[in-house]
Amino acid sequence: MTDMLYTPKHEIDTRIQALQTTLDQRGMDGALIVHHTNLFYLTGTSQSGHLFVPRSGAPLLMIRKSYDRARRESPIEDIREVKSLKMIPALLKEKNYTINSLGMELDVIPYTTWQFYSQVFADSELIDISDSIKKNRMIKSQHEIFLLQGACAILDQVFAEVPAMLREGMTEVELASLFEAAMRRRGYAGCSKMRAFNQDFFLGNITSGSSGAVSSYFDGPVGGSGLTPANNPHGAGWKPIGRNEVIYIDYTCLINGYTADGARMFVIGDVSERLRQAHAVALDIQADLTAMLKPGTACEDIYARAVELAEQTGFGDHFMGIGKDRVRFIGHGVGLELDEYPIFAKGVKMELTPGMTFALEPKFVFPEGAIGIENTYVLDNDSARVLTHAPEEIIRV
Repeated sequence: MTDMLYTPKHEIDTRIQALQTTLDQRGMDGALIVHHTNLFYLTGTSQSGHLFVPRSGAPLLMIRKSYDRARRESPIEDIREVKSLKMIPALLKEKNYTINSLGMELDVIPYTTWQFYSQVFADSELIDISDSIKKNRMIKSQHEIFLLQGACAILDQVFAEVPAMLREGMTEVELASLFEAAMRRRGYAGCSKMRAFNQDFFLGNITSGSSGAVSSYFDGPVGGSGLTPANNPHGAGWKPIGRNEVIYIDYTCLINGYTADGARMFVIGDVSERLRQAHAVALDIQADLTAMLKPGTACEDIYARAVELAEQTGFGDHFMGIGKDRVRFIGHGVGLELDEYPIFAKGVKMELTPGMTFALEPKFVFPEGAIGIENTYVLDNDSARVLTHAPEEIIRV
């Protein structure tokens, strides 16, 4: 069995220092981290507990469960077993911390939970620090980029196996089970994380033919019927895959915490001329946008250029969705979560910075199916580098 990969101490130290710089800039006394994604990012463990980061000085990791695992996984030096949230204020007071203002992740903490924290920390002002942490996480270290490259390589490997999986008449969910099993054997940890409220989904998306035009709750260009209205009604369903139907496969690959994102197209037989043209346009848009990906470029400019190019081809009404369910973005950040900064959308003036990692996904949706391309990138000092390398043409089987 492969040993677990633990986050190096220098990574955690650098991340804590970045958060402390943020606290100092905002005049805050400390931050209390509870959300599992940020907890892992700042400590190297996802065990249940709280991390207190003072404006200056050493952090304190307080674990409810499992303390023993947290000790093994995290390089934080001061780790305590703390079974109750109510014990934390007294513990911080013992360490001579005065907490007048306390940063918390108020974008994800439910209201009733926030009320409880407000009672426990009645002497402190609770301030939302979510966006600041998201911006710190936006710029990836070389260690993080290395992990993301590993996830992308595995996604490439599984895409290469798809032709051997395909069989006319198999259901979408059968193909999805084979695709997911191939990732799982290679270490896919499952549970692709989304920050946005009510946007959880199951690993990825497979549609075939007309099911690609079925809209869903998910904030993406392609929906799919899913298996039931009850749980994640999105992606692969019970539809049999027919000959000459485009097979759209868009999946995440979560390895060692970091999320690759890519989409490739397959067909048993051949696709229609319209779909073939739309796929060629998607590749042209991707090439044009990739050339624009340089430090200092505004995210909204990337999106505006994508829309302009799609409209020039006559496929504008089918770009990034169909009808009133079209989405208004062309790409998104990837990392520990699938919907990180940057966001390539109208009105997003954020400028590209080296170290950002993201996916671009020019896609088209027609009544007869969804088609396009998606790749994961890292922005280097002067240009973007693609990290997913599976063949981009429509693979005919």
